[in-house]
Amino acid sequence: MTTQRTSGRRKQALAAAAAVAALLTTAACGGGGDDDKGSSTGAAGFDAANNKVAQASAAKKGGTLKFGSAQDADSWDTTRGYYGMMWNFARYYSRQLVTNKTEPGKAGAELTPDLATGLAKVTDDGKTYTYTLRDGVTWEDGKPITSKDVKYGIERVWAQDVLSGGPTYLKDVLDPKGEYKGPYKDTSADKLGLKAIETPDDKTIVFKLPQANSDFQEMLALISASPVRQDKDTKAKYQLHPFSSGPYKFESYSPGKDLSLVRNTSWKQASDPVRKAYPDKITVKFFSDANQLDQRLLNGDLDLDLTQTGMSPQGRTTALKQHKANPVSGYIRYAVFPQSVKPFDNIDCRKAVILGADHVSLQTARGGPVAGGDIGTNMLPPSVAGSEGQKYDPYKLAGANKNGNVAEAKAALKACGQPNGFKTTIAVRNNKPVEVATAQSLQASLKKIGITAEIDQFDGSQTTGIIGSPSNVAKKGYGIIIMGWGPDFPSVQGFGLPLWDSKYIQQSGNNNYALIKDKAIDGLFNSYVTTLDDSGKTKIATEINHKVMEGAYYLPFTFEKFINWRSDNLANVYTTDGYSGQYDFVNLGLKNPKK
Repeated sequence: MTTQRTSGRRKQALAAAAAVAALLTTAACGGGGDDDKGSSTGAAGFDAANNKVAQASAAKKGGTLKFGSAQDADSWDTTRGYYGMMWNFARYYSRQLVTNKTEPGKAGAELTPDLATGLAKVTDDGKTYTYTLRDGVTWEDGKPITSKDVKYGIERVWAQDVLSGGPTYLKDVLDPKGEYKGPYKDTSADKLGLKAIETPDDKTIVFKLPQANSDFQEMLALISASPVRQDKDTKAKYQLHPFSSGPYKFESYSPGKDLSLVRNTSWKQASDPVRKAYPDKITVKFFSDANQLDQRLLNGDLDLDLTQTGMSPQGRTTALKQHKANPVSGYIRYAVFPQSVKPFDNIDCRKAVILGADHVSLQTARGGPVAGGDIGTNMLPPSVAGSEGQKYDPYKLAGANKNGNVAEAKAALKACGQPNGFKTTIAVRNNKPVEVATAQSLQASLKKIGITAEIDQFDGSQTTGIIGSPSNVAKKGYGIIIMGWGPDFPSVQGFGLPLWDSKYIQQSGNNNYALIKDKAIDGLFNSYVTTLDDSGKTKIATEINHKVMEGAYYLPFTFEKFINWRSDNLANVYTTDGYSGQYDFVNLGLKNPKK
């Protein structure tokens, strides 16, 4: 990792971003001819697949669907993966009891049966969930998928010492006291000793929660609830070759270089109402240079960007000229202040950064109001119930302080005992030019109030062990971390629990970067999970967001929008709220499979 120099490069990045914003304004206003119109079956023009299906009837069986990516997944192990693109892609080779609907927009966030014959039979005042597995569901070697396979796959979430990195909702809900030690330390003969899950026969699985949780089925739709067969579990090495329960299986994988999936010939369409499995083969090529990736996409060598976090400024400019891009939203981009790094253990020092930042400059660095998104004023995305959008703006980030307030920032510095400012380090992923440009914008703002910030770029595929390790963050002196987050599922629990609840602080794979230990926030989450009526849940979600913002743990940048390229050869393309506005990968097809 090296400290990024900022002089001319920052100016170029911001200028490119401003150009993108200008182009987007033109495109959004209707320039560009018939190709801009788009339709459910017509040309795949600008915005044609945003919350609606483009080229639905054009998908044909066969061919190779080609993804490119500026970084590898955090892990391809269904237990360990936490990147949104991994969850989207992993449905090619993994199935769950229930999953998101393969429909555009808001409908894509709704649940539908997958391995199970239907949604859960819920009894015992919301504490017991019963499912029956479909007939004909098999592994890639043709053996039936059983309820025990589903249970074992879920039990792996308890093995955090070996399989860290993924979401732990199921562990916390099914075993809040931490009594089960995971399958690798399980003393029962069948390694299925988790008492909260019962498998009375191979087709039936019963979950018994110690207390009700209103989002439990959403947790079972996560990739971490995928079945894993015991005799194929290679523990930490499983990420190199997961054993398939879906329509595709691993052919080859070279970390950081390429990945190839081929058809799982044991998969039966009749057993899977979710997946159409159009392509014969699916490949991913990983690039270390995002601009090189964008060029390959624009050249037509690739069909889609795997990460779905938007093109670089250079790529977006070309994409918009050709009107083949699509703006979608779903994430919040932000800076977060680890309290383990002084002086960010002091709330006024955190407020100084929030107040001193130029929020228009940060928005511009991310692509402007259309390409980058609206200025972020709080930490609850508009897609989550309880969000107030920009109406809740406690620090006036989109109002009076949108260009930064030097006087208020310096007053905060004085209040925190640092009247002359201080030095700190901004940690940012090196494979995301937009994030680097954002870091440079923040660095320039902070200089005006006396805070000197170095920029340390790290490998984005190593997030879990770098910024996900509180001890490493403290060692490196990362006072500011630049990151983004979308809902794991569309609720305040699915968005904020890993970020804000104290019990989610982990020594590896940590996402509570601020190390928040607030009894009021923890208590509100405890109330939320047992609240079953929607209005009550919405009210608590709003309260949680207010508490987070009052603690000044975050500087939100934008309620993000993306500019994502798709090739002319893609069919059945649409964005989905189920994956925070990404294109839904699982049923993409090709118009011309021989191309």
